[in-house]
Amino acid sequence: MADFIQITTTVADGRDAERIARTLVERRLAACVQIVGPLQSVYRWNGAVEQAEERLCIIKTTCERYSAVEAALGELHPYECPEIIAQPIECGSANYLAWLADQTS
Repeated sequence: MADFIQITTTVADGRDAERIARTLVERRLAACVQIVGPLQSVYRWNGAVEQAEERLCIIKTTCERYSAVEAALGELHPYECPEIIAQPIECGSANYLAWLADQTS
């Protein structure tokens, strides 16, 4: 079942999260994007510890679409160095995974 992945990214603004989610789904690069937050992130940037409110986007797609999603995030994302992390979906219901595959083809 490793043909399916979840990609995560974070953005500072709910409008950016919604714009990215809608664009990925409209382009059929993702079957679904869930937006979670606001949440607090603590991270090191340019030598300083920073804290910011962000939104987490959970992108459901296929391994085949990863490169296109990464390129789209590079185009759409407001951050200089956006988080783009993919994790395999090891298991899932057959109906859901069939839907996911259909929505990204």
